[in-house]
Amino acid sequence: MSVITAVDVFPVQYPEPNDSDALRCLTFVRIRSSDGAEGWGEAVTMFPGATAATAIMVESVRELLVGRDPLANVALWHELQNEAWWYGHRGGIFSFALSAIDIALWDLKGRISGLSLAHLLGGARVDTLPTIASTHAFDPSLEVEAERHGRYVTEHGFKGFKIGMGKRGETHIGYEVARDIEFMRLLREAAGPDAMIMLDRGKKITWTLNDAIARVRGFEEYNLSWIEEPFEPDHSLELHALREQVGCLIAGGEREWDVHGYENALADGLIDVVGCDVGRVGGVTGALQILAVVEREHRWFNSHAWSSAVNTAVSIALSATTDRVLLQELKPDRNPMQDELISEPIRAVDGMVAVPTGPGIGVVPNLDVLMHYALS
Repeated sequence: MSVITAVDVFPVQYPEPNDSDALRCLTFVRIRSSDGAEGWGEAVTMFPGATAATAIMVESVRELLVGRDPLANVALWHELQNEAWWYGHRGGIFSFALSAIDIALWDLKGRISGLSLAHLLGGARVDTLPTIASTHAFDPSLEVEAERHGRYVTEHGFKGFKIGMGKRGETHIGYEVARDIEFMRLLREAAGPDAMIMLDRGKKITWTLNDAIARVRGFEEYNLSWIEEPFEPDHSLELHALREQVGCLIAGGEREWDVHGYENALADGLIDVVGCDVGRVGGVTGALQILAVVEREHRWFNSHAWSSAVNTAVSIALSATTDRVLLQELKPDRNPMQDELISEPIRAVDGMVAVPTGPGIGVVPNLDVLMHYALS
């Protein structure tokens, strides 16, 4: 019987061109087995402190994993959860560590068995998923940014795009109602009548209820597909009032940690599109629990895979196993953790991205790239 022989952790920091070259961090985990196979996982830790702490958490459970059966990955997931009963209950840094370990174990299971992740999860229902470009606006000119995003549709074939508001750069959208609505008008004009357009309120912005209603009503005149996190997650009264005043889909949930948090978030029926980051919620095993809730409540599942090709590959495979998915978000501009990290970067063709066929997650990180971007 094959057993786990090594658990290695690789914290990285890299410049993200899709976010004004801001430095972002990730934590990668490699798990190797006695038969020579290896699996890779990732945690979307984003900041240096969280990344360093996650690496320590992974190292702290290494001895629990070494010598164990890599095919018993779900049992190991529960054992790790129990191990962290005091410092990892319902989320936090340990959830990042658990996510990276769990993804690596699923990948390893696929490598050993020769099966793709989608196959291990019961099989993909589709071969491809529609894609949108997920990015931020940078230029001070609304016209320039609208034209740039329009080209993602008209020239690059994406089915639409999602723009984060209140982000780095000089566009400064999300702060003035009339200017934001004008930007939406320009976006629709540039992208055409059929493109999906989503807008995502960033953490730096705070909207009053009246501001949010005015914005979203104005956006809806130009066929907004969804508004994401118009308020902080605990502002349910404002979200309920907004829901009564607008008709577009409302997205949220990406900052929840586990199935219990998602059950609470969905209990009042205010979220239509449920954001879920497999590199945060306990990996594939945790995401499967959340997906089951989304399917039960007849909402839409949306993988928040705005990190590396590892997360992207896993998210595509997971999304392909359900009919409660509208699209897959992809970073449109070249970046190290997508285009340098793996030998064949994940690309959309005619607006559709293929489901990885394996084995495992279907991609293998380049160790030299990880070492080049190692977080010191």
